[in-house]
Amino acid sequence: MVKKLNPKDRCPRCGQGTVVTDANTGENFCGKCGFVITDKVEESGPEWRSFSNEGENKSRAGVPTSLAMHDMGLATVINPQNRDATGKPLTASMKSTIERLRTWDSRSQVHEPVDRNFRQAFSELDRLKDKLAVGDAVIEKAAYIYRKALEKGLVRGRSISALIASALYAACRDTETPRTLKDIGQASNIKRKDIARCYRLLLRELNLKMPVVDPVKCISRIASKAGLSEKTKRKATKILQTAEENKISAGKDPMGLAAAALYVACVTNGENKTQRDVAEAAGVTEVTIRNRYKGLKIALNL
Repeated sequence: MVKKLNPKDRCPRCGQGTVVTDANTGENFCGKCGFVITDKVEESGPEWRSFSNEGENKSRAGVPTSLAMHDMGLATVINPQNRDATGKPLTASMKSTIERLRTWDSRSQVHEPVDRNFRQAFSELDRLKDKLAVGDAVIEKAAYIYRKALEKGLVRGRSISALIASALYAACRDTETPRTLKDIGQASNIKRKDIARCYRLLLRELNLKMPVVDPVKCISRIASKAGLSEKTKRKATKILQTAEENKISAGKDPMGLAAAALYVACVTNGENKTQRDVAEAAGVTEVTIRNRYKGLKIALNL
């Protein structure tokens, strides 16, 4: 379980900076030295507060509309309390009538196969949201992509779980949220190649244009897991900026490139970290780091 941090807490590394929470990426980091304390944030509190003396919810607005709900939050609900408008309990005959109406009301909301499809897909999406700790903007984007895929008939004959996972990965890429295919595959318990296949299908059929992932955003996460110093992080950032200016980073895996830049910075600053330490923190192989390391050394004349 991820520990919820108070933004007024001090950094455990430098002891001077305050803890800052990035709502988009879900990271808690120090505002001064940049140390990433946790890379996932969990919000367990309610979305609203009631200051009523009677202890009742006086809200008349209801839940907000959302694309991540099968009916977009616009369905009617019969109050589960068996009381009339004046607050008096219902009679036995009226109670059985209302109970029957509730049953038919719930059945009428899923009378089409599309509604059942949305219910299954968005319940899976809600589960992935908790596991990956992504924001509401990412979830809304994923639901929008899935609805477009269903309109085009891309779901027929394919796994709903794989397609909603690929839609979530596409939303993470579009909003530049640092979640890899491996992270989504582990959270959804689906093979990485199946998610990648559905992701390529979405790109091709929906004409999605994804921004290029900036490897600089991966440095803080890897460095904090590997226990690297702030000096090494800044050196790796400069190396990646130089590599981007020289057009070396094009077409390379951002996580592997960031890990290689951190390893180069470790060697330059004399920090005692092996390739295996950096590779385990980044979730890549040592061979990837060696290949990227050689390319960076030759291109940057290190």
